[in-house]
Parts: sequence; C-alpha cells; structure tokens
Amino acid sequence: MVKKLLGLTLLVGLIQGCASIVPPGGLDATNCVDKFACAEKPEVVEMPTHEELKNLPSPEKPVIVAVYKYMDKTGQRKQKGNAAMFSTAVSQGGETMLIDALKSAGDGTWFRVVERVGLDHLTRERQIVRTTREQYNTEGKDDTGLAPLLFAGIILEGGIIGFDTNIETGGVGARTLGIGYSQQYRRDIVTVSLRAVSTLTGEILLNVQTSKTILSIADGYDVFKFVDMDTQLIEIEDGMTENESVTRSLRSTIEAAVLELIYQGDERGFWEINWPVNKIIENEVEEIVHSATFEIIDEVPVKESEKGKDDNSELPVEVPTPENIDKEEIRG
Repeated sequence: MVKKLLGLTLLVGLIQGCASIVPPGGLDATNCVDKFACAEKPEVVEMPTHEELKNLPSPEKPVIVAVYKYMDKTGQRKQKGNAAMFSTAVSQGGETMLIDALKSAGDGTWFRVVERVGLDHLTRERQIVRTTREQYNTEGKDDTGLAPLLFAGIILEGGIIGFDTNIETGGVGARTLGIGYSQQYRRDIVTVSLRAVSTLTGEILLNVQTSKTILSIADGYDVFKFVDMDTQLIEIEDGMTENESVTRSLRSTIEAAVLELIYQGDERGFWEINWPVNKIIENEVEEIVHSATFEIIDEVPVKESEKGKDDNSELPVEVPTPENIDKEEIRG
C-alpha cells in the first residue's frame, strides 16, 4: 500500500510539477517534449519594442548620427546572497544595443550610423590601405581610392543610469495536511538616458529617459506526510525559478528610448515622420474632435406667429387623421 501511494505521488509530481527535468541524454538530447529541459538552438531576439521600431514609417531624409560610448553608470554588481560579486549587474555592451536599435529604426531608413566606437581601428586600417597603395603605385597616380570619412551632424550620448533591485517583493502560499504550495516574486527596474547633441553648436537638442521593470518569480510545492500508521514518511519537493533576462530588458529599454527620441524630434520639428495618409487623417480628426465645442439644446423654441395653429395643419393631405377618416369606411 505504501509503495503504491508513493509511486502515485511521484507520478503526479512528475506530471503536474512546475519544474522541468533533464532527459536521459543530457545536453545531447534533442526534440524534447514538454517537462524536459534540453539545449536550445540560438534565436534572433525580437522584443515588442523592436517590432514597433522596425515598423516605423521612413523619414523625409535619413539622419547621420555618431555613437562613441554608452556606458554603465550604475556601478551595480551582481548579488549572490548578501555578497556582491565581481560581475556587473547589467551588460557593458550598451553602445552595441544602441547601434542595433538605430539601424533597426524604420527597417534601416532612419539613421546613418558612422563608426566611432572602433575609430582607432578604422583610422589605422585606412592608413594601412593608403600606405600600401602609395608604395605599390606603379601607374604614378596620386589617388589612393579612399573616400573621405562621413561626419555626423548629431552625436548620441547617455548611458545606463539606474538599476534598482527589490523595488517590489511579495508572495502567496498555502499548506494543508502536509501538502503545501508557495509562489514568490520580485521586481527590479533598469533606467537609461539618451540625448542628441548638435555637432555644430554643442547644444543638447533632445533628451529622453526610459525605464523597464524586470520580473523574477519562483513557484514551488512540497509534500511532507506520514503514512502507514505514521511509520512511513513521504517527502517531495518541486519548484522552478524564472528570471526575466536583464540583457533583453536593457535592450528593450534602449529601443524604447530611440523610439521616444524619434517621436520627440518629430514634435519639435528636427525631422518629419512620413505617416500614412490614413494615420494623418486620423490624427487630424482626433485633434478637431478634441478642440471642438458642443452645445446641447433641450427644446426647440416656438415662434410667436406659429402659436395657436392647429397641429395637423402642416400635415400632407394624404396622411390620415381622425378628422378626415370616414367612420362608415372603418365599420365596413
């Protein structure tokens, strides 16, 4: 009896448990079904903000921008218990994510991004090309075949300015007859800043800040029960912890900052978004509706000259009224 109860409990735990288990093949296992944890293939990360940024209408003219650095200014370190580790809490590749977001805007039609992160490598390689062509120039031409570097009218500055942990924590749990269930959650938040600086004047033209919460949840259940006249103990534990990716959340936050920068620049007249005609009409109608004033009239005033007239005097002749209906015809 005890063995049957134990087997049934383990079977239910495996089927209904919230955690996945490792298949017999380990990391080499493929085509795993549900409840089995397998090694996954690489995938292209596309957040909701990425789709909105990619589907943005093209501008009148692409903007030439430069990105030098987009650094982590939080100084936060990863936490393991009560001790801080050497690893940073957020990714150090902010400029890479920013460049990717800029090249994704409007499916690559919004910004022409010039290379400034690896400027030393670029100038060194151009110098090698120039020196090689001058040294092995057998035709006597002065042209080295190198076009001048493209300069940017706007420099994008900013960085990751905040990463706050445990801004909200909570959970729920229940236990009865030795069977318990619990759920806990935690929210962190990451904040980035992005500003557009004019190359000619040094003036800050646009400045935006965006943030996103990072959710972590933990589910688990356990069984602690004595059976067979309280002589046999059954104990089962199962659980799963799921943490939202900090890197993907940071990327989504940077993409939201680029979106807001484009919208803000369109509102202030630095560039213009080529919205579809139906979108323009919708915005204009909405603006007219919001600016229009409505007056509600309860009753229509009656002129003095029309007072005292018979109500049926204005009716057409063919409309039957109690006065022009022959009562004999009604009786048949």
